[in-house]
Amino acid sequence: MLYVATAQALDDEMAARIAAHRAQRPARWRTLEAPRDVGLALAQTLAENHPAPAAVLIDCITLLASNAILALPEPVEQAQADAALAREIDDILAAYETAARGEWILVSNEVGLGVVPAYALGRVYRDALGRANQRLAAAADRVVFMAAGLPLMMKGG
Repeated sequence: MLYVATAQALDDEMAARIAAHRAQRPARWRTLEAPRDVGLALAQTLAENHPAPAAVLIDCITLLASNAILALPEPVEQAQADAALAREIDDILAAYETAARGEWILVSNEVGLGVVPAYALGRVYRDALGRANQRLAAAADRVVFMAAGLPLMMKGG
């Protein structure tokens, strides 16, 4: 298993969360920490490491979106956010296409089910992530929506 972590420890609370998450991971898993440029980092890692991992787990697209969008100059316009996240998704899909096949699991959150954010950057983020999730779902063989720990098969079986 190649575990791709996108979180960044920008404060003490997040650093503690990341440390706890690292401690829970099986020791045999390889970890690639890539808060941005995930597809490029994956392509390089997969090209350099043989044999290829049986599975790749990207955790998570939600934080990747946040990292990509917050790196943009303010004020962030929707088109800028969409383009930044589209580049990330393009690179992930390209890495998948060129990698030795195996199971790829991408974790993301559905942030469009709640109230519309009261601030502009929140709305930009929600919409850009929604479009990224749609692209990934279209490319996936299987999509599972999890709510309250229960799976809902949305695509595939």
